[in-house]
Amino acid sequence: MKDRREIASSQIKSKALELGFSACGISAVHCLDEERERLQNWLSNGMNASMAYMANHFEMRLDPGKIEEGAKSVISVLINYYPAQKQTDPDAPVISKYAYGKDYHLIVKEKLNNLLIFIQSALSPCCGRAFVDSAPVLERPLAKAAGLGWIGKNSLLISKEFGSYVFIGELIIDLELNYDAPFTSDFCGNCTRCIDACPTSAIVFPKTIDARKCISYHTIENKDELPLSIQKKLQNQLFGCDICQDVCPWNKKVKSNQSPDFMPIEGLLEMKKEDWKTLDQVTYNKMFRQSPLERAGYERIRRNVGYLNE
Repeated sequence: MKDRREIASSQIKSKALELGFSACGISAVHCLDEERERLQNWLSNGMNASMAYMANHFEMRLDPGKIEEGAKSVISVLINYYPAQKQTDPDAPVISKYAYGKDYHLIVKEKLNNLLIFIQSALSPCCGRAFVDSAPVLERPLAKAAGLGWIGKNSLLISKEFGSYVFIGELIIDLELNYDAPFTSDFCGNCTRCIDACPTSAIVFPKTIDARKCISYHTIENKDELPLSIQKKLQNQLFGCDICQDVCPWNKKVKSNQSPDFMPIEGLLEMKKEDWKTLDQVTYNKMFRQSPLERAGYERIRRNVGYLNE
């Protein structure tokens, strides 16, 4: 006979799928001690570039129990965001696929909050908090701990079913549940396609990205002029970079997510190089409101366009 925790866990996973998540796993709140040395070395070597906030709350990043008082369980979810459509002009500046539509933070967090409401109303009174690429949460190791996939050589979580084009979210709650076995296999094997394909050699060794060399960091986070060494190797990437994902064999047969939540911004995929060159502030504000491109801001997008046209 199933006990209460097993029944509740099963119902949570069913509800997560009903809400539009692609996968759901549950792990016990625990300290991610295996990540300590890796994170410390990454920070000590300055691989976080100008993202000084990554050095904040070090112990909290390693222990979800320090984020939410009394927390007992981490519910990790994935949403496949692989698009059904692509940019139509092969010469247009390239946008990362995750940025085709509405800001994923808004979509995933709303779904997580709805999942929390379901747990509180249908299963058991509890306290919890949703996280989507926010607060000091190591989302990929937590997803791995929940059995949802492994960390690839490009440092991204890879799901056997959905590849690496997935958004990750967590719901940390003070309710004990039934826990999934962590994902212990690594199906990258001897493949080094992501490492070989990176034009700036940002994957300095397996599972470690040096942000100082990463096109995604420079086109989104870097507020200053890009180093000449990066400018010369942008390969037409305007916002973010999917090169290491595009070559990954685990992404070759991924089905697209055709949910209305992830429909591309109207007109985005049809934009040509000239459209980006002539993009004005008013059009940008209207077109990219609540879009990931809003994070970079108009001036940074214009800066990036300038690099691509030199």
